[in-house]
Amino acid sequence: MSGQPTPRRTVLKGAALAGAAGLGVAACSTESKLGHAQTPTPTAPVALGDASAVPVGGSRLYREQRVVVSCPAEGQYKAFSAQCTHAGCVLDKVEANEGNCPCHGSRFDTTTGQALNGPATAPLPAVPVKVENGKLIAGPDA
Repeated sequence: MSGQPTPRRTVLKGAALAGAAGLGVAACSTESKLGHAQTPTPTAPVALGDASAVPVGGSRLYREQRVVVSCPAEGQYKAFSAQCTHAGCVLDKVEANEGNCPCHGSRFDTTTGQALNGPATAPLPAVPVKVENGKLIAGPDA
C-alpha cells in the first residue's frame, strides 16, 4: 500500500456493494417475509378440500397449506411439500404437472416431487395424504 488514505468514493462503492449483497441473502432466507415458507410440510393434519378438485392425471397446488397433490389414478393421491428445496420459496403455480418456484425458476414434477430445472436439485419431500369422507387431508398422521 502506498500509505495514502482510501478515496471516499471507493469506500462508498464498497459499502453499496456489501449492502446489495446483503439484500440478496435476505431475499433467499427462509425467515424472509417475501413469501417463503417457514416449515417445509404441514406439522399437523390439514384439510385441503374436496378430493374431486384434483383431476385424475393432474395436480393441484394448495399454496396456503404449502402442499401440492397429484392424482395418478382414480382414488389415488400423492402429496409433496410445495416449498422449493433450493431457498425455501413456496411454489406459485402448477402447469402440466410442473410446479414453478417464483424466486429462482426451479421447476418440479408434481407427480414425483423430482426437481426438473435448477437451481434446486433435491426433490420435494413427500407428505402423507388421505381421503376422509371425500375430503383430502395432508400432513402427519394423514
